Amino acid sequence: MKHLKVVKNVILVLMVLMTIQLHAQDTESKIKELSANKWQWMADKNVSELKDFFHPQAQFVHMGGSWGTDRELAIIGSGGIWYKKADVHSVSVDVIGDTAILLNQITLLAEVGGNEVTNPFMVTEVYVKEESGWKLANLSFVKLLTRQPGE
Repeated sequence: MKHLKVVKNVILVLMVLMTIQLHAQDTESKIKELSANKWQWMADKNVSELKDFFHPQAQFVHMGGSWGTDRELAIIGSGGIWYKKADVHSVSVDVIGDTAILLNQITLLAEVGGNEVTNPFMVTEVYVKEESGWKLANLSFVKLLTRQPGE
């Protein structure tokens, strides 16, 4: 009888651990999907989707400076930076409580100030979970000095 109780407790613990692992995998998949959607919305200059997606207090770090959500939306809407295409080479996600950190290694084709440029970047995206869902809180571009896969 005592042995059966121990087995039941072990099974219960294993079920809880499996549920936690599945939830973490679901969260990682959701964050990856949101990131991919973001690249498309940026390419499409879809400021209305991005406004809902960006946290109002988000910070954006680029080669030319850093600024908040309103300025980033204005830059995207005006075409000051047009994120034409992000070729994503690798993605990793770490979830820490209600925060997710995604790293993208990309080659970005963009138009900046009317000039088309292509640069390799490691992009850090920080997401925070709110009642309405995941919001992008930080987007930081670090230019890589190494060649990208396929170059």
